[in-house]
Amino acid sequence: MRVLVINPGAVSTKISIFEEEVEVFRTSIPHSDSDLRQFDRIIDQKAYRMGLAREALRSSGFSSFDAICSRGGLLAHIPSGTYLINEAAIADVLDPPYGEHASNLGILMAHQLSIEYNCPACFVDPVSTDELCPLARYSGFAPMQRESFFHALNQKSMARKAAEILGRRYEDLNLIVVHMGGGVSVAAHRKGLVIDNYNVKDDGSFSMDRAGALPVNAVINYCFSGLTKAQVKKTLGYEAGVYSYLGTRSFMEVEQRAKEDPKAREVMEALVYQHAKDIGAMAAVLKFKVDAIVLTGGMANSQLLCYSICEYVGSIARIIILPGESEMTALCQGALRMLRGEGTRVYPSGEINETSR
Repeated sequence: MRVLVINPGAVSTKISIFEEEVEVFRTSIPHSDSDLRQFDRIIDQKAYRMGLAREALRSSGFSSFDAICSRGGLLAHIPSGTYLINEAAIADVLDPPYGEHASNLGILMAHQLSIEYNCPACFVDPVSTDELCPLARYSGFAPMQRESFFHALNQKSMARKAAEILGRRYEDLNLIVVHMGGGVSVAAHRKGLVIDNYNVKDDGSFSMDRAGALPVNAVINYCFSGLTKAQVKKTLGYEAGVYSYLGTRSFMEVEQRAKEDPKAREVMEALVYQHAKDIGAMAAVLKFKVDAIVLTGGMANSQLLCYSICEYVGSIARIIILPGESEMTALCQGALRMLRGEGTRVYPSGEINETSR
């Protein structure tokens, strides 16, 4: 069975083709700041990214697929699993309940390509995957509830890889997984469930262009400074973080500049400091019974970054560094489960489709 995988990210669109679980084609299409700046909303990038994706697929030499699978986005909160793309998912992407995110584009792109290639389309473990424990939902203000947003796809995949390294089952371990890429998420995995997480959309450490947690009164003042709601969301969600301090979204550039530029060095140290604080908080969630801390994502390729984090939290538990991500393989595996009739979930309820068992 041949599966096409689409994974739109903040600064690139990744495309892979699998024959069963063997990857036979992969490309990553970069998107520069100037390319993306022309679009007011992320969803407006669809035609631009689709054009580049079609060019890549023509160069691949493949003309048919059994299924297309994409990364999910900021959809309704649903259990982990594989979901067939339906009208409800498309409607929520066009009018996203939790705001803009590059992964929202995956559902639209996969749906369009499924029509062109006449095959089913699905998504797996979206950013809004929710396994929070009841206490994690308390925000401190009754009308507001903390919600689960994190890099579920890669977090789950790397947690299982760490379990293999430890020679144990993922479902038997307590892990803290730190995804460090265009966005950052730090999560407490307890016996196979992500019971709490910091996500850069609402809280936790800042990332390359997202704000993370901010002082409440400063945010209130900013919101009433004459800006529209859309302007505030765009700035804090896409023009904040390291970008607001140094004018770049490239961690490699920051690391290089930090060798000579005191400001860049301090920003990098602040990034490490906030990551370490988040890890410590998740260790407390797990009552400091932590089997391992897993550092993953593109930024985990930096030995300096990982070493600096280890200096803060190395005494908590063993640290396993798994650079990059295995999202493409995880997406393929989800599509294969659908094709093999092992069960798909129905969006938005998350109920199992019995006919697919």
